[in-house]
Amino acid sequence: MSTAASAGGFQVNLAGQRNIGMGGVGVGLSLDQAAMFYNPGALAMVRKNGVQVGVNATFARVSFVPQGGTTQSNAQHDTVTPFNLYASFGPTDGKLRFGIAVYTPFGSKLRYQDNWTGRYALTQIDLKSIFIQPTVSYALTDQISIGAGLVILGYGSVNLQRDIPVQDGSGNTTHLELDGKAKNKLGYNAGIYFKPSDKLSVGISYRSQVDATVSGGSVAFRNLPSSVASSFSATKFDVTLPLPATTSVGIGVTPSEKLTIGLDANLVSWSRYKSLDFAFNGTVGGSTTSTSKRYYQDALTFRLGGQYLLTEGLAVRAGVSYDFTPVKDGYITPETPDADRVGLAAGATYNVNDQFGIDVSFLYEMLQKRSQTQSDLLSNGTTDRVAGTYKTTAAVPGIGVHYNF
Repeated sequence: MSTAASAGGFQVNLAGQRNIGMGGVGVGLSLDQAAMFYNPGALAMVRKNGVQVGVNATFARVSFVPQGGTTQSNAQHDTVTPFNLYASFGPTDGKLRFGIAVYTPFGSKLRYQDNWTGRYALTQIDLKSIFIQPTVSYALTDQISIGAGLVILGYGSVNLQRDIPVQDGSGNTTHLELDGKAKNKLGYNAGIYFKPSDKLSVGISYRSQVDATVSGGSVAFRNLPSSVASSFSATKFDVTLPLPATTSVGIGVTPSEKLTIGLDANLVSWSRYKSLDFAFNGTVGGSTTSTSKRYYQDALTFRLGGQYLLTEGLAVRAGVSYDFTPVKDGYITPETPDADRVGLAAGATYNVNDQFGIDVSFLYEMLQKRSQTQSDLLSNGTTDRVAGTYKTTAAVPGIGVHYNF
């Protein structure tokens, strides 16, 4: 559950408070139980069993100015709370670790002002996903470990709303709402972790694509005049949304006992998302199908972060990331007003004792201004969206607790 923040497209990279505070790194490190998300292969190198839970609050500001205009429209300031939970078990001195993870890797929530310029393309979107990942990790040697998890789409839902350029007898604009739940689907998350020395570690991980498929979602119209009812007879819809695969590599460097540095690169396979296709059991505007072009491109993210132990019980963190957008010029949509983005992060951990501690993080993201013209839309055949300029910023505080045993 997210907003127009945290990663490119509708992906979310808020899976562990320590990782967030270091700019989202984690593939080449074995920080804690959140390794199940970033690199399952590193879990076997997390020597302590433990449970941790974290939550973030996303505060995003999305503004839009139409082409040739000066009036700015803003998305409503809804707060959403992506979360994560991890637990790992195994012999303390053993080579095998088992774990369970629950996290929210995809989501989007935006609600635009009433009567904004793009209301016939979108007024509101709420995309949610909750994944469950049972995990096993094994240390082949003192230097190499491997791991894998079964990724289960335990819960997924989508709600899309927009206005239709039709008015009833009282002058009220017709409104369309699509709402549905996704089927449970399976994928996997696997990784390798290599620590050749006390000062260097390397990791590779791959999280597979999972398709979120809605069958028999509900179609509802509000303020629909009876004179056009025959053109808007649909009551159900089907749609499939690809939740793309991610390939990651990471390096960890420990110059001293107090300092840890991580560098990650993530490649998200967004190019599978070519169009958003709805099939209806009746008509919407006289048609039984709806196709909207996307033609996303694969996108890279680079992350750099560090952790420094001020005392035995207090660690501080900082990080930076640069995320290339998967959305091509001329294909920007109101539900994903995406752009290249810079992320600045900070965080800290305070260990109350050897077992219990508190983790905090803060992420601030700045998306570049993104514009498209009516000429762009005409040439790409994407006139189902609106011409103009989007600008987005987001602040994402987070807090978590952990207990080792």
